[in-house]
Amino acid sequence: MIIPFLFFSLNLFAMDWPSPSGVMTRNFGWNNEGRPHLGISFQDEGNIFAAEKGDLLYHRKESDTASRLPSPLGSWIAIDHYDGIISIYSRFGDSSSRPDLLLIEKGEQLGKAGVSGWTGRNGFYFQLYDRKERRWINPSMIIPLREGEMGDTRPPVINSVRLRDDQGRLFDPSQIRVLNQGRYHVLVDSFDTMLLPNEPPLAPYRIICSLNGSEVGSLNFETFSARAGSLMVYRNGLVPAKQVYEPYPLYETAEVWFSRGQSTLEIISQDIAGNVRRVVYRLMVE
Repeated sequence: MIIPFLFFSLNLFAMDWPSPSGVMTRNFGWNNEGRPHLGISFQDEGNIFAAEKGDLLYHRKESDTASRLPSPLGSWIAIDHYDGIISIYSRFGDSSSRPDLLLIEKGEQLGKAGVSGWTGRNGFYFQLYDRKERRWINPSMIIPLREGEMGDTRPPVINSVRLRDDQGRLFDPSQIRVLNQGRYHVLVDSFDTMLLPNEPPLAPYRIICSLNGSEVGSLNFETFSARAGSLMVYRNGLVPAKQVYEPYPLYETAEVWFSRGQSTLEIISQDIAGNVRRVVYRLMVE
């Protein structure tokens, strides 16, 4: 299995989570009704802290009317960490964020979680952006796991797998005995299991598809890149995110060619803690 090796500065690895107690409600890579979630949403009512030291790059309150356009982020702050990495904290309670900050120390209070922007619950939204490489970074990949996550031994769930042919017809490999030869898109509905009883399901960290023992698709929720005005996800190379996320709530994990004879299709889903779930389908192709 070939996984893209991502280079980050040592400073980035020193980051902390901006909230020690917030509950993740959506994580990086989640299929948000056909669009990728580009950060991590938390349900929280407490204070939000700087993940690392840096300079205040931008501050906006939801009540600001200079642009005359509503902001989906509500009240938000962006911090420049000197190496091209920007951390973004948004959806503060409108009166709680602090525009007085210029030089920001790690762990400094930035504001309080609240309700602003396009959300209806108390919380905040945290993102990391690499402006040199023009890509969004999965914070869970580089910030140490929190205490509750380190003890996670439960693998993700593979809820369903579908094969879609070039005519758009869907086939359930667990139900069919014979499949016609041809090209198919492999669609996978998978989610990470709940860490605690009150936490919702999350996106997995990686989904891998193999055919007859050879890897044909590896969908990695590590970064999303901007290329020529389009958002791209890494799946054995850059693929338009729209293509991968359009079959909501499933992910298009691979395009495969089934040749005549016996075929073995294997799907593996892995979470950020390294737990793995796999399913295997044996199909007769005519």
